[in-house]
Amino acid sequence: MALRLKERLGKKFDEEIRFFKGMMQGPKTVGSIVPTSSITARKMASVINLHSGLPVLELGPGTGAITKAILGRGVKPENLVAVEYSTDFYEHLVRLYPGVNFINGDAFNLDKTLGDMKDQKFDSVVSAVPLLNFPMQARIALLESLLDRLPAGRPVVQISYGPVSPIIARPDRYHIQHYDFIVRNIPPAQLWIYRRG
Repeated sequence: MALRLKERLGKKFDEEIRFFKGMMQGPKTVGSIVPTSSITARKMASVINLHSGLPVLELGPGTGAITKAILGRGVKPENLVAVEYSTDFYEHLVRLYPGVNFINGDAFNLDKTLGDMKDQKFDSVVSAVPLLNFPMQARIALLESLLDRLPAGRPVVQISYGPVSPIIARPDRYHIQHYDFIVRNIPPAQLWIYRRG
């Protein structure tokens, strides 16, 4: 029992050190001061429809907290496509979650990043991209690109740490819904859902 606890604490410490290193090397690519909490990750994964027959797209998996929640929800590894910008995080994720389709690339250029899968339809998008670090036009363009890859009505769920939606309202082009405010996350997290139709 004590050995298992020691292993778990060692793994958690390793994850937080890796996260801190990523933050120091590229603060624009990391949106928080610690990895996403398991409560937040599970809430984000809860939007997935397991019966759609479509894969799920994850953006910014970082150390893998949300990836773990998506797989825990019942998504098969081969039905998860995850785009990670940091090469260090990407290499760690490939070792940690075999079978998941990890791509080391830029979420803001999905046509290039997804390659052969650029025309793939996804059930939903689970995103931890630190949107507040990017200009509003880039955020809107990313959202529109994601919504083009989803059936009408299916969600993009986005984590953010500001008090309002990180993407401005465009009611003629997409709908915004405040999904949850999670205090048990450091810092407290806001979850937003964007959809069309």
